[in-house]
Amino acid sequence: MDGDLAIIEVGAERLDAAAAPAFKADLQAHIDGAARKVLLDLRRVSFMDSTGLGVLVSLLKMLGKDGALAVAGAQPSVRRLFELTRLDTVFRLTDGVEEGKAALRA
Repeated sequence: MDGDLAIIEVGAERLDAAAAPAFKADLQAHIDGAARKVLLDLRRVSFMDSTGLGVLVSLLKMLGKDGALAVAGAQPSVRRLFELTRLDTVFRLTDGVEEGKAALRA
């Protein structure tokens, strides 16, 4: 945690229906009401389905109207999912963690 910014490195290779409940619980534990801004480092995630995206949408709602969520390092297949669902207009997608920090602090 860096002030009101939580940086979470996602270690799972897949964010799908099987992984979503544990992923959501882990996110809630990391944030615990203190963070208003979250940066998810998805470099290791090679596959994400709509269930994984649903967890991210839930997280954004948990952060409230003053919250913000950025995604750093999404692999091409994961980035394509954000683009196909047009969620790239909702989440800030950045190439790296430092760029994500800067985007959330701007």
